[in-house]
Amino acid sequence: MEALSRPLTTHSLQQDFISSNCYKQKILDPTHLNLLNQLPTDPFSSPILLNKFISICTKSIFYNLGIQLHAPVIKLGYFSNIHICSTLISLYSKCGIVSEAQKLFDEMTHRNVVVWNSLICGYLQVNCPMVSINLFMDMLQLEIAPMPFTISAVLVACSQMEAYELGTQLHGLCLKAGFSHNVVLGTNLIDMYSKCRNLEASRRVFDHMEDRNVITWTSIVSSYSQNNQPDEAMALIREMLRSGASPNHVAYNSLLSSFSTHDHLDLCKQIHCRIIREGFEANEYLVVTLMTVYSECNGSLDDFWKVCSGVREWDQVSWNALIAGLSNLGDGEEALIHFSLMREAGVETDHFTFTSVLSASGISSDLNAGKKIHTLILKNGYASNMNVQNGLVSMYARCGSIHDSRKIFSSMDRHDVISWNSLLSGYAHHGHGKEVVELFEQMRRTEIKPNDTTFLAVLTACSHVGMLDKGLQYFELMVNDKTLAPPRMEHYVTIVDLLGRFGYLHEAESFINNMPIEPGPATYKSLLSSCQVHGNKEIALRSAEKLLNLHPADPATYILLSNVLHKGACWVDGAGVRKLMCDRGLVKKPGYSWI
Repeated sequence: MEALSRPLTTHSLQQDFISSNCYKQKILDPTHLNLLNQLPTDPFSSPILLNKFISICTKSIFYNLGIQLHAPVIKLGYFSNIHICSTLISLYSKCGIVSEAQKLFDEMTHRNVVVWNSLICGYLQVNCPMVSINLFMDMLQLEIAPMPFTISAVLVACSQMEAYELGTQLHGLCLKAGFSHNVVLGTNLIDMYSKCRNLEASRRVFDHMEDRNVITWTSIVSSYSQNNQPDEAMALIREMLRSGASPNHVAYNSLLSSFSTHDHLDLCKQIHCRIIREGFEANEYLVVTLMTVYSECNGSLDDFWKVCSGVREWDQVSWNALIAGLSNLGDGEEALIHFSLMREAGVETDHFTFTSVLSASGISSDLNAGKKIHTLILKNGYASNMNVQNGLVSMYARCGSIHDSRKIFSSMDRHDVISWNSLLSGYAHHGHGKEVVELFEQMRRTEIKPNDTTFLAVLTACSHVGMLDKGLQYFELMVNDKTLAPPRMEHYVTIVDLLGRFGYLHEAESFINNMPIEPGPATYKSLLSSCQVHGNKEIALRSAEKLLNLHPADPATYILLSNVLHKGACWVDGAGVRKLMCDRGLVKKPGYSWI
């Protein structure tokens, strides 16, 4: 308090800033310093005082107090001070009042590169990257030499707009200006190339950097993670550790976000162990990401609940992750229970909540719960959200109310590929093959491009209703479309099933033998089932042999082969297969019904 009562000079001001508790704690509260009333006491130090004070207001989010200082700036005659005006531009930009920042910029008679930087960053903060780029062009035309910070800010604008050509030109400018060794610029170049989907360029920039900090490593890891290359991202984390750099929670969070299938579960567990070892297990962002990843990678419910136990504060994000996780793991009833608990806790729901809980209703085929959630969606004003609408289409289709599903679809103002896939999958699931084909042809006439999920729904429908020619036609269409990902195992299994239903067992076997990917157990199991229907013992034996090599502990293989042999009156051989299954300690899994 003594420091605040003595006359204010430049020296005493600096000492007060250094010694004040709020400075040491990095929680800058300018009201605690009581500096506003002391402005007139030392006119010679007022420019420094004003500039520092406005800067503190900007950093500590005391925006209103900072804006009030604009009047003393004009009153004391410092409106032409380039440093104060630059700080005011930054303040207005942080407040989101970029129009006032632009007005102040236009009124300035002299502008240096720092002033230009302030306004360029201001437009970036209000999501106007094109204006930032135009300002940079104007700056170059006035022959004002950019700083590394200037180019760094414009690279962020290029990343937001995915402006690849401009980004490469800025890269050339960096080299020409001698900024190639700047770590911040190199990091932003990695991010820019990544956002523009040129991973090779990102990696080249990274490999040529002499100095790398944790943010640089995090940026290159994120580049591979965001482009669905988790194995490369994992390799980079290992390389980072060997180099002596320690990944931060952002790097781990980005890497975890790239894990999305069961094949990544082991990688997820390895990173989870690393997180615990480095003391990040209490980080709220990592805990929520782990909840999501364990559910998407089809981890066990026990592992999922163990991760959930690490949540210290249950906010909207963690509740959403819990409900979505339970839905992903197929426990729809538990997800609905926790949705009710979330509402009882007074936590606000959003469109992510409703999307997840609609999925839970569909999984549990609880149409009554789905309709209640639909009412809540209308009440809370999320009925026009496309993700929620897609969830409604899927929920009604899964619950057997295909008419309501079509009604929601028709009421949507616009559709995306998920909208079409939800309706197509619903019709295919209920055996409406003709409607699926009609819808698919209608989709092809729109601007929405089908993806591999779309084709799987259409091929499944063709298989279920016996539309052989259409199914083969659509499969060829998918294979020949180079813009699509190659067919997955599920697509090949569907074609094998389609050929098998018509009795084309030799063609189905030849199709499997010529697959560009290694056939999986489901492929041979589908052919073996067709052999049982059509009584082909020869192909059944070959399929069973290959299936047993891939999955010897699957009792279904023995049952299917035994049934084929019994159907061909090979009773002894059939009984021998059953005995072999028992000798190996395998037991047929009993079926069950809701009835």
